Order: sequence, then C-alpha cells, then structure tokens
Amino acid sequence: MSVRLTPYLMMNGNAKEAIEFYEKALDAQVLFMQTFGEMPENPEFPLPDAAKNLIAHAMLKVGDADFMFSDNFPGQPHSIGNQVTICISTDDATKSKKMFEALQQGGEVNMPLQETFFSPLYGVVTDKFGVPFQIYTEGQK
Repeated sequence: MSVRLTPYLMMNGNAKEAIEFYEKALDAQVLFMQTFGEMPENPEFPLPDAAKNLIAHAMLKVGDADFMFSDNFPGQPHSIGNQVTICISTDDATKSKKMFEALQQGGEVNMPLQETFFSPLYGVVTDKFGVPFQIYTEGQK
C-alpha cells in the first residue's frame, strides 16, 4: 500500500492558462488533461455549454512531483485561499475510508466518499482546521 500527497489547484475558469504557464515556468510536463466535455455524460445532470471546455482534471509532472489542476464547475464558489487542496492518493480502500472518517471529525464533508467513474472511492472533506482534502482511491472500480 502506498499513500501520496499531491497539491491540487482549483482554478476559476483559467486552468488551461495556468497549465501553460507552469509548463514554461516550472519546466512541467503535462501527463493528463481532460475537459468536462470529454467526461462520460450523465443524463440526470446535463452539462452546461459554459463548462464543456473547462478542465475537469489535469496532471503535470514537475521534477519528481505531481501537480494537479481543475477548473471549478460553473456556479461553484471560488475565492483566494480555497483554490489549493491536498489530494491523498492510495490504492487501499480501507485506508481511504479511515483517513476520510478521521478528517471529517470536526470538519465538513464537501462530497461523500463514493464510487465515481474515475475511482472506486473518492470524496472531498475540509478538516477542522479549514484544510480541504480530496481522498482518491486508485485502481479499478
């Protein structure tokens, strides 16, 4: 079992611009980039046109470290100070559950830990100190 902590920047509609900037400024390599429009469709939640070209998820490599990005979905609040989260990645679902449960004590669940199209268990929680974490379980659903 491994656990990694990765900075995750939530941008306000300018993730593509930020990615291009960090590619040059930090000599970063884009490993993955997907727009909301490229994600699987969900008929229960049609995608607004304003979201189709925004970045849903991107990963850059800077030296030996990863750096993740996405744009806030249109209508979600964005303010300076909450745009950086820490993504905790593990290949152990039991560890994901344990960390999520511990971090939510005295904090706030922003997205319950659940299966998604990209992870068997994924959730977002802000701990009691105001630090936002994404818990990402690697592996097949």
